[in-house]
Amino acid sequence: MAYWLCITNRDNWEIIKEKNVWGVPRRHENTMKKVKPGDKLVIYVKQETKKGEVLEPMIVGIFEVVSEPYTDSTRIFKAHTPGETYPIRVKIKPLKIGEIKFKPLIPRLKFIKNKKKWSGHLMGKAMREIPEEDYRLIESMLE
Repeated sequence: MAYWLCITNRDNWEIIKEKNVWGVPRRHENTMKKVKPGDKLVIYVKQETKKGEVLEPMIVGIFEVVSEPYTDSTRIFKAHTPGETYPIRVKIKPLKIGEIKFKPLIPRLKFIKNKKKWSGHLMGKAMREIPEEDYRLIESMLE
């Protein structure tokens, strides 16, 4: 079993919750091919600014993968790139939903090696594998 940190925005988080599906752009297909049923997805919403207000990065839920990766170009996600549909997808089921501020976790997360430039560990990625120890820490805090 593997543990994945899945990086999204608040708009797509609503879609993930509603549709129980995780999708990534085609350029991340090789990463998604490593995802198997039973894997755990930790959903991370990145820092955003809405109406001048800075919304902090958060961990918002944990899901279990319940399908093999598949391709579906149905337009359900909101994409930054015109025409992008995040077609490489897996079906998921919720295990825990809640909110944890991400920044206070940084000193305790093993996968973040550079604590000062932590965002570099997430930039340009749709998802990344994390150690079981990090997953357990997040899971224990998400009530």
